[in-house]
Amino acid sequence: MFYQLMKYVLLGPLLRLLFRPRIEGLEHVPEEGAAIIAGNHLSFSDHFLMPVVLDRRITFLAKQEYFTGPGVRGRLTAAFFRAAGQIPVDRSGKEAGRAAIREGLGVLARDELLGIYPEGTRSHDGRLYKGKVGVAVMALTAGVPVVPCAMIGTFEIQPPGKVVPRIRRVTIRFGAPLDFSRFAGQEGERAVVRAVTDEIMYEILRLSGQEYVDAYAAVVKAAEAADDAPARKFPRRRR
Repeated sequence: MFYQLMKYVLLGPLLRLLFRPRIEGLEHVPEEGAAIIAGNHLSFSDHFLMPVVLDRRITFLAKQEYFTGPGVRGRLTAAFFRAAGQIPVDRSGKEAGRAAIREGLGVLARDELLGIYPEGTRSHDGRLYKGKVGVAVMALTAGVPVVPCAMIGTFEIQPPGKVVPRIRRVTIRFGAPLDFSRFAGQEGERAVVRAVTDEIMYEILRLSGQEYVDAYAAVVKAAEAADDAPARKFPRRRR
């Protein structure tokens, strides 16, 4: 009920008015049955703009931090994500990854749309990073198609750290569904799930036109933060 209220009455019309999203390839999203929508992740706004343009409800696996933030803002954010039916996911450790897969498979078992950002985190610089294999495991286990999606322009309207988004037009582009039935029963094969994930990421790359980095975004972020640490701790003195 809350999801429909936000999408059609409160938030959806406002987002459409402000950002005037161009929608391309919407016919590729199945009208019924389970499917995974796998997209790039450039902005906090992605969580709202993609659902607005879809005719069907979509459930995202959202990072747990959205549900545990401090203060009034944190409580409001958590309440919104829970009411919208989003699922909190702990992204630390292998057991957390298995729990996320179980949650995702539960959504697919109900013949619903599941939204996933295979990079596992927002891009901090607008580039597309290596995908994690959970999306492939779920697609193969559930035997469902994967629809690649490219969010274009959302990094420019709300890059990481920017609270209030800029008002600019964005594009949301969906690609043809990817069928991995040829790999049925091989979700436990490491080489297979890696190959399937890379194929999904290639299609996202083709749709988005981003620069690709063959490394996990979280690893690159951590490395860059470590490189910057001495500069932050010992700032250069002015002469």
